[in-house]
Amino acid sequence: MKINFFENFIGSGFYTGYSPVASGTAASLAAILIYFIPGFEQLFIILPAIVLFAMYGIFLGNKFETKFGKDPAQCTIDEVVGTWISLIALPKLLGITITAFLLWRLLDIIKPPPARALEKLKGGFGIMIDDVISAFYTLIIMHLVVYLLGHF
Repeated sequence: MKINFFENFIGSGFYTGYSPVASGTAASLAAILIYFIPGFEQLFIILPAIVLFAMYGIFLGNKFETKFGKDPAQCTIDEVVGTWISLIALPKLLGITITAFLLWRLLDIIKPPPARALEKLKGGFGIMIDDVISAFYTLIIMHLVVYLLGHF
């Protein structure tokens, strides 16, 4: 299955999927750079971006998996989506963003249930769903931390 320039650019998380080390972390860092574009954190921008990238990511994940094999390192759009999910409606402060990033990367590696089981699904859905689940865990934990610490 052929992957065109645009599909490769987006599917590889802005080419971070071709990083020789830690392509998922590189994609998450790229997602944070986009997040720091003024206004990107606004719900009317970040939520549609998440939905569009997740839906397109499933489609692209199918293509990447056909070309490169099961859940290939080259496909990092799932890390972009996961990073953005983990930051929804949090205060846009450097410390909070760094904490969310570190927690998100940890949970993406650990893959708490049911993420690890669902990761085994074939195609783009399997590629995307474990990151979405780990990102929602991150989001919940971060909102609890921010609430308990009183950072509004």
